[in-house]
Amino acid sequence: MSIIIAIIVFSIIIIVHELGHFFAAKSCGILVEEFSVGMGPLIGSKKIGETEYSLRALPIGGYCKMLGEEDDDENSGREFDPSRSYTHKTVMQRIAVIFAGPAMNFVLAFVLVFILLGMNGFLLPQVKSVVENGPAYEAGIEPGDRIDRVNGEKIWIYQDYSSAVSAKSADSPVELTISRDGEKIDVTVTPGYSEEYGRYMLGFSFDGRYGLFSEEVEGFERSSILETVKTDIGMMAYFVKSVVVGLVRLFTLQVRANEVSGPIGIIDTIGDTYEAGMAYGIADAVMNLLALSALLSTNLGVFNLFPIPAVDGGKLAFLFAEGIRKKPVDPEIEGRIHLGGFVLLMGFMVFIAFNDIVNLVLR
Repeated sequence: MSIIIAIIVFSIIIIVHELGHFFAAKSCGILVEEFSVGMGPLIGSKKIGETEYSLRALPIGGYCKMLGEEDDDENSGREFDPSRSYTHKTVMQRIAVIFAGPAMNFVLAFVLVFILLGMNGFLLPQVKSVVENGPAYEAGIEPGDRIDRVNGEKIWIYQDYSSAVSAKSADSPVELTISRDGEKIDVTVTPGYSEEYGRYMLGFSFDGRYGLFSEEVEGFERSSILETVKTDIGMMAYFVKSVVVGLVRLFTLQVRANEVSGPIGIIDTIGDTYEAGMAYGIADAVMNLLALSALLSTNLGVFNLFPIPAVDGGKLAFLFAEGIRKKPVDPEIEGRIHLGGFVLLMGFMVFIAFNDIVNLVLR
């Protein structure tokens, strides 16, 4: 069951991405010849209107095949209508079609995070209570103070604070900029060791909101739609930043093999997340899957915007170059670059798949 659910979740994220391309192409008058879920051997297909909808054997991707997207479409001998061709559309229309895929992944992630926040509530980067005679108390922090910066890093949501604090050793002094009655105050707090909790702590708790759709929680206020949306935007920015940092580390070879996962590893992680949630109930399993799906969808959106040949970001790079030069890059040169990128990408995917299998065997 966990494998089936993992494949369904992975497929939904991919389908949403391809639907972005699909609807953008349709709105620009481009003929979509095939909309495929999955890659590889064909399992089955059905033509509805002018588009062939197909299901393929490998749930590791999908595609939206548009008329004119391949070089030989015009010379294939079959009927060809230039007005319905991808290559005959304006640069801005083609950019919109390509960008729509990653954009839909961000939209999906935003909706999933909104549901999570609405069901579970969220913490705010604002002090609710201070432990008397603790480090924060001695530094002059008071209930109601809002944390604006940690060690110089801007704080928008609680997760920003948590990430900034964890970047240094647990007992390192923390430089805080707080807002109090419209005034900015800089304080330095040195964590103290708590025998009760067995770790270093600053000595204050955070305020928060219970969700729009959750039951009332004593001592906290219900979040408003505006607060939920603002926190959702902050979470999306946090996700994007985390994914970008991770991808940069990946491409600069700063990660270990066990820190990288491809489709096989992702499906396994989704399955583990589902099973971990089911230990507490169906509701927890669903919440776990929503959280992981939001991160995966953001990951796919960000990855596809990197200027890598053969993915959306690579295509966008050539379109921007065409817009600047006022003429397209030589199709033969572009095709070779995309082909080279595709070969490298497939080689990388084989390596990642092997790495996933090794990690599964060794864990």
